Amino acid sequence: MKKGAILSYLSMFITIIIALLYTPIMIRLLGQSEYGLYALIGSVAAYFSILDLGLGNAIVRYTSRNRAIGDKEAESKLNGMFLILYSIIGLITIIAGIVFYNIIDTIFAAGLSTVELKKAKIMVIILTINFALSFPLAVFGSIMQAYERFVIVKTIEIVRALAIPIITLPILFLGYGSIAMVIIMSFVNISCLLFNVLYSFKHLKINFYFGKIDTSLLKEILGYSFFVFLGVIVDQIYWNTDQFILGAIAGTVPVAVYAIAMQFINIYKKFSTSISSLFLPRASIMVANHSSNTEMTKSMIKYGRIQYIIMAYILTGFILFGRVFVNHWAGSNYDNAYYITLIIMVPLMIPLIQNFGISVLYAKNMQKFRSVVLIFIAVLNIIITIPLVQSYGGIGAAVATAISLTIGNTIIMNIYYHNKIGINMLHFWRNILGMSLPVLLALCVGFGMKFILDFNDLLLMPFNILIYSLIYMSLMWYLGFNVYEKDLFSSTLARFRKLLLRK
Repeated sequence: MKKGAILSYLSMFITIIIALLYTPIMIRLLGQSEYGLYALIGSVAAYFSILDLGLGNAIVRYTSRNRAIGDKEAESKLNGMFLILYSIIGLITIIAGIVFYNIIDTIFAAGLSTVELKKAKIMVIILTINFALSFPLAVFGSIMQAYERFVIVKTIEIVRALAIPIITLPILFLGYGSIAMVIIMSFVNISCLLFNVLYSFKHLKINFYFGKIDTSLLKEILGYSFFVFLGVIVDQIYWNTDQFILGAIAGTVPVAVYAIAMQFINIYKKFSTSISSLFLPRASIMVANHSSNTEMTKSMIKYGRIQYIIMAYILTGFILFGRVFVNHWAGSNYDNAYYITLIIMVPLMIPLIQNFGISVLYAKNMQKFRSVVLIFIAVLNIIITIPLVQSYGGIGAAVATAISLTIGNTIIMNIYYHNKIGINMLHFWRNILGMSLPVLLALCVGFGMKFILDFNDLLLMPFNILIYSLIYMSLMWYLGFNVYEKDLFSSTLARFRKLLLRK
């Protein structure tokens, strides 16, 4: 898990760097209209991914359970059933792609030229084939995750993230456009999935049984997946509604500012969610082995503390340096993006340090309540966003999001974890509050640094961030870290040191 977590963060950093460096080059090579067409079809393709129906999560949960009890026969039957289900989804994808292909002219006739419509149709065909193949092949990646082969899974993610721009840029320089980009993306994706297939058969020795399907198990799995699927849909609605409301009430300028803020929010979320996928197999095995509530609480605290160290560092760093960076990177017209980001970041940190609790819900098949809560806060967010946007624009939308996050993900879910799941949240928060002292001290020192160092100079920002990072880590080491965290930090540094010495 430690290696997987390191690679998760490496993958995330690579993705962020690629977005910062590759995207502006791509836009200039494609041109605004061609890039707009590519982005439009990409947004349509995102709806295909929803057809996963939450089954990928179910594969990890049920395969991990069978591993824990050592039932290879049940595992092979499960593999066969999931492959059949995903093959059916692949066929549904083809049907959906054909339907969409035939209505493109009707939907986009007013906005796209004849040439653009032709390109759009070609890209839809390519993406339909890509998703139709990806769904059944994705079974093997989920199995690898259930087997906790995080190093291989995350390495493939890194290879995919690097391969697409490396292959695409020369093609774009040769004058090819969005169709070539979609072909390259699909080729890289299918190639990585085929590697997962080979790895699963060669190293995991997995088997598939395609006999009679256990209908009771299928019903249980579909019931489990439905609420995972519902949660994904509601989550998408929750994080995209504000911009629609802003556009309808306040116009395009507030939408642009809010979109910049959401880029920072998405990066912030990645620092937590990039390793949350590592928790589900461990939580599933603990549930299958009937681990006590005390053991669950210890794991919640263990992983929550580590995530808090990281998320609090990012939050305090953004408080100190975020406004200057936003104004230099996006322009002074986007100054409000800094305040919008902060308003959402603060309450968002709480659910982001409790990802292990979500994994426990999935492992115990108790995610139904969370899905209902997500629906509730999504509706609440819409209701309170409209009047706040009318009065305060993007700031009002951020406040509405913060209120609904606090009510749903903090108050309601923490009560549920404590009373229904059996995790001692009072003990959890005693640990987190105890670690908040060095965080607040570091933030106070950071504000003091502003009187000594020039925080407005972008060239000096890396130096200032380094100084603050040393202060933060020193205070956490002496006032925040426990023995496990000190050993974890020391061993990680030692491994990097050995790696550098070898090179």
